[in-house]
Amino acid sequence: MKKRDEKEKDFEALKAEFAKVENLFVTGYEKLRVDQDFELRKTVRNAGGEYKVVKNNLAEIASEGTAAGGALKDLKGMTSIAFTYADPVALAKALTTYAKTNPAFTFKAGVVEGRVINVKEIAELASMPPKEEIFSKLLYLINAPAQRLVTALSAVGRNLAVVVDQGVKENKFQA
Repeated sequence: MKKRDEKEKDFEALKAEFAKVENLFVTGYEKLRVDQDFELRKTVRNAGGEYKVVKNNLAEIASEGTAAGGALKDLKGMTSIAFTYADPVALAKALTTYAKTNPAFTFKAGVVEGRVINVKEIAELASMPPKEEIFSKLLYLINAPAQRLVTALSAVGRNLAVVVDQGVKENKFQA
């Protein structure tokens, strides 16, 4: 049993995390076995996140005045949170994949970049392409007009060289 000062330290640490975090998923984990919970924690860690089981009232009080406050209000049942300071899409994908194989694991709400989202929006977030793929498509779109311009400019010189070469081969030029 924890002593009061240990509980207060834990509460302050939780409050500090809620103040810093902008990407958070509130989940339910009723009827998960120990091996399933271990696998879940491993999945979250691999996605660059952290996972904690929290008491509903403690989470609600600790999140007051933060971005997570809206998602952690009026919680019922067994609750856990998965959060990340990095890419929320990667964590959403990992959690959604895990939820498909373990129906006992459910989503309740989420917070992405300080905005509260519902379960449907979490599914949409998980279906997005990874950040690297979006960046590569964006770079392609930025680079494409310049690439076309260079191709068009070099085509004039290339076409002139082909015409001169064919003229020389067919003896069209008199010296």
